[in-house]
Amino acid sequence: GKGGITKDTARVMNRLVIPRGGEFNLTLSDGTHVWLNAETELRYPVQFNGKERVVYLKGEAYFDVKKNKSRPFIVHTDAYSIEVLGTKFNVDAYPETEKFETTLMHGSVKVTLKADSSQTVILKPDHKLSLEKGRFVMTKVEDYNPYRWKEGLICFSDESFPNIMKDFEKYYGVKIVIENKNVLQINFTGKFRQTDGIDYALRILQKNIDFQYEKDNEKQIIYIK
Repeated sequence: GKGGITKDTARVMNRLVIPRGGEFNLTLSDGTHVWLNAETELRYPVQFNGKERVVYLKGEAYFDVKKNKSRPFIVHTDAYSIEVLGTKFNVDAYPETEKFETTLMHGSVKVTLKADSSQTVILKPDHKLSLEKGRFVMTKVEDYNPYRWKEGLICFSDESFPNIMKDFEKYYGVKIVIENKNVLQINFTGKFRQTDGIDYALRILQKNIDFQYEKDNEKQIIYIK
């Protein structure tokens, strides 16, 4: 049926899981390039058969889709599906954060809400579609830095300290416990290179924000004090 998987294609689905602190890129059988962020899962067929090219995403990915008008490319997330005709776009769909965003760089995509298929939006380039309280909200993208994760750059624009720590957990593969209540209200703008490591990133933050930290290397836990 439409959107379902037949037994044959289900048998040859690949499941690719990127761990914390990881990142990966691959080329699908149709020539589509996909970059996968940390803590992301992509399910895709070994070979695309049938009228549609369908993949399933949990987490964040950047797609550079090979054009093929007669066979739409479809990305399913927990909250919505994205139908593509040939384009470059970023999907942020980590189920546990409940932040679902699609950002279009080139081309055009059609986004349909899973819970209510009458909610469909055709997205224009340089626009971002967010899901807020079950409704689509479209905004213009002024800052492309957040999408530079595929170059190994972690960028924040006026982001809260707890959210920055959540991202650090994802990118550096550690657990961070915030014991200092003073940092909770602080926002920060800046860029970090993933390869510089967590200590370097925290030291840069310490130049701007007043906190100390302790590491439990055995358990891979960092305490913000």
